Amino acid sequence: MFDAPSSNRPEPPPPGTPPELRFLKLLVAALAGVMILGLVVIAAALVIRLQQAPAPLAVPEVIELPEGARVEAFTRGRGWVAVVTAEGEILIYDAEDGTLRQRVAVE
Repeated sequence: MFDAPSSNRPEPPPPGTPPELRFLKLLVAALAGVMILGLVVIAAALVIRLQQAPAPLAVPEVIELPEGARVEAFTRGRGWVAVVTAEGEILIYDAEDGTLRQRVAVE
């Protein structure tokens, strides 16, 4: 019915994508590519790492326990090996030669 004069109408946007949106699309695509590449690198690193055999533990060949002692737990530290017995003792041995260093009574 009532048409406004053509000078008051907003101009339609020019065809095509504005340069700001093109730049934004490029950034989003680059980010997606970097994320995909990162996931591939992480997956490859996990596969390579999990296929390697673990390093062997350096423990003495023989550990001589006191008469009648039963082992409940075993742990290793730098240069020492600890054996927890059922009798409530912690026996600390040298990791190289297996000699008894210390006895600790657990109360």
